[in-house]
Amino acid sequence: MDGDRRGWRQCLLSGAVFAVCMVGTTLPTPLYGLYQEKFGFSELIVTVVYAVYAFGVIGVLLLAGNASDAVGRRPVLLAGLGFAALSAVCFLCADGMPWLYAGRLLSGLSAGLFTGAATAYVMELAPDGGASRATFVATASTMGGLGCGPLLAGVLAQYASWPLYLPFAVHLALLAGSAAVLLWLPETVRERRPLSTVRPQRAALPPQVRTVFGPAAIASFAGFALFGVFTSVSPAFLAQSLDVHNHAVTGLVVALAFFASTAGQLAVGRVGVGRSLPLGCAGLLAGLALLAGALWWELLPLVVLSALIGGVGQGLTFRGALSAVAAASPADRRAAVISMLFVVAYAGISVPVIGVGVLVGPLGLEGAGLVFIAVMAVLVLSAALYLVRRPAVRTTPGT
Repeated sequence: MDGDRRGWRQCLLSGAVFAVCMVGTTLPTPLYGLYQEKFGFSELIVTVVYAVYAFGVIGVLLLAGNASDAVGRRPVLLAGLGFAALSAVCFLCADGMPWLYAGRLLSGLSAGLFTGAATAYVMELAPDGGASRATFVATASTMGGLGCGPLLAGVLAQYASWPLYLPFAVHLALLAGSAAVLLWLPETVRERRPLSTVRPQRAALPPQVRTVFGPAAIASFAGFALFGVFTSVSPAFLAQSLDVHNHAVTGLVVALAFFASTAGQLAVGRVGVGRSLPLGCAGLLAGLALLAGALWWELLPLVVLSALIGGVGQGLTFRGALSAVAAASPADRRAAVISMLFVVAYAGISVPVIGVGVLVGPLGLEGAGLVFIAVMAVLVLSAALYLVRRPAVRTTPGT
C-alpha cells in the first residue's frame, strides 16, 4: 500500500512537471495582439510564428525522440526544462521579430523533448496495474498545461503590469521549481546507453504497432489541427469580429478547449479506448460545425460551445490514440513510438495553421476559417468512417 501511494505521488509530481513545461508553449497565445501592435506584423506572420513552434517539436521528435530510451528520462526532461527557460528569456528580451521566432523555436524544442519522454516517464512511475490512470495523468498534464498557459498570460496581461514580461517571469519561476522536483524523482530507465547511440527516428514501426498506429494517427492529426487553428486564429477573431479586447476573456476561451479536452480524456475510462476514437471524431465534427456558425454569424456563445464540444472530441481521440499506441508498443521502444504519434499530431498543428494564414489575405479571417473547417470536416469524417470499419483496438468500457 505504501509503495502504491509513493508511486502515485511520484506519478502526479512528474505530471505536474510535464504541465509546467507545456504552459510555456501556449503562454504567448493571448499576447499576439499586443505583439502585433508593438511590431506591426500581419495575421499570416502570427500563424507562422505559431507554426515555428510545431516545426521545432517535429524536428526534435524525428532526430531525438528516442533519446530518453537510451540516456534516461531525467536528463532529457532536464534539457527540456532548460530550453523552456531559454524560450522565456527570449520573450523577456523581445524587441523585434527574431526574438519571437527564437522563443517559439526553443519552446518547440522543449516540447519535443518532453512529449515522448515525459509521457513514458509518467506511465513508468505509476504502480503496477495503474497504466490506464497513468495515461490519463500524462494526457491531462499535456492538455491542462496547454490550457493554463493562455489563461495565466491573459489574466496577468489584463490585470497586472508589464503584460509582455510578467507571464514569462512567472513561468521561469515555475520552471525552477519543476527542475528541483525532477531532480528528486527517480530514474526509470535501468539500462542506459551513451548519447552517441541515439539515431534519428525512422518511419518504421514495430510490427505489433502498425495496425494500431494508422487509425490512431489519423484521429490525432484531426484533433490537433482543430486546436492549432483555434489557438492561433481565435484571439484575432475575438478582437476583430466580436470586439472582445479583454485578454483574460481571450485566454479563457482558448483555455476552455484544452480543459474540455481533459474532460474528454476522463470519459475514455467509461466508453473504452476502442469507442473513444470514433466518438471523438463525432465531437470534432460538432465542434467544427459550431465554429463555422460562430464565424458566419459572429456569435461569442458559439465560439465557447465550439471550444467545449470540440475540446471533448479532441480529448477522446487523443487519449484513445495514446492508450492504443502505448499498449501495443514494446517497452524498450515506447518513447520512440509515442514520439512518432506526436510527429503526426504536431503536423496537424503546423500545416493547416499556415494554410489559414495564407488564406487570410485574399479571403479575410472568416473566409479562411470556413475553408479550413470544410477541409477538416472531410478529413474528420473520413477518419471516423475508417475507424468504424477498422477500429484501432477492441476493448470493453472501463479499459
